[in-house]
Formats: sequence, C-alpha cells, structure tokens
Amino acid sequence: MNTPSNMLELGIKAPFFELPNPSKSNEIQSLDELKGEKGTLVIFMCNHCPFVLHLIDKINELYEDYNERGIEFIAINANDVEKYPADSPEKMVEFQIERKFEFPYLYDESQAIAKAYDAACTPDFYFFDEKLDLIYRGQMDDSRPGNNKDVTGEDLIIAFENLLLGEPQEEIQRPSMGCNIKWK
Repeated sequence: MNTPSNMLELGIKAPFFELPNPSKSNEIQSLDELKGEKGTLVIFMCNHCPFVLHLIDKINELYEDYNERGIEFIAINANDVEKYPADSPEKMVEFQIERKFEFPYLYDESQAIAKAYDAACTPDFYFFDEKLDLIYRGQMDDSRPGNNKDVTGEDLIIAFENLLLGEPQEEIQRPSMGCNIKWK
C-alpha cells in the first residue's frame, strides 16, 4: 500500500533519541552524538521495502557528497521484525554491507522514536538545521518504483543547498511515499 508521509510541522525540534546500532555491536548512539555540524537528515527506512531499495544507492551518493560539507544522515528502522523478519537487526547489518552505506542505521524496536517523528512510511525524510529545527520534510524526489522518473535526489539536494547557502527553504514540500511502517 502506498502511504504518504504525515508532514510534521516545520520548525519543531528534532525529537531526541538513543538507539542501538546493529552494525556496531548494538552500541547505543544518540542524536546529539551523531548530528551534523550544519544539518542532519533523519531517514526512516528498512531493508526490504521496494521504495527504499529504489532510492538507497542515490541516498548513499548524496551522503558521500554532503557529509563532508557538514550534513549527517541517520537512518532508523522501526518495523515490527516479528512480523517482518527481513527487517531484523541482523539483516540490517547485511543490508548495510551489501549496499555499502556508511551512515548510522539504528534500530527503533519500541517504535517510540518513529511515533515521536510521526513517521508513516519508508522512506520518510526529515531534515534539520544546525539547531535541530525541522526545515524540510517530504520526498527525496519525484521518482517511485515503476513511474519511470529518474532518481535524482532533487528535493533533498535543494533543501541541502538552501541550508548551506543560508537561503530560505522551498515553501512547497511534497510528501514522501512508500510502504507504511510496520507497526506492532
């Protein structure tokens, strides 16, 4: 089922979290430790969703382009792994190795963090400035599996560039679309 993001209110503070990172022996990592110097992109995603698989290589490319410019990415998986074992922490580690992405990929077992962010779908993107105020949320670009549009990362790139240049963000922000988060 195609689920759009809920579009959290702009300007709110990033809800705090401390979550285990399966790729680092479940070391607990917090938003404050991980956040970027200039901006932080929080991505709710999972291993098996076709929408995530469609975008993950471009997400990784954007990370490589923008991480050195002070923007950190933090991915969070909040899916119910009992019903969806493909999203288990062990599989998160495998997915990270297979797709070669270096940004932290944390596990929200209780789903409390996904609820705090009002996350609805995978992938769901939230971009915060250096003060951790929400300045962009919504889609990465117009591409969806099967719609034949190129994966460009355009909407996120505009948000990143506006932040880095000190420009205001676009007023029109389009919701992300994906599989619904698998709630318990």
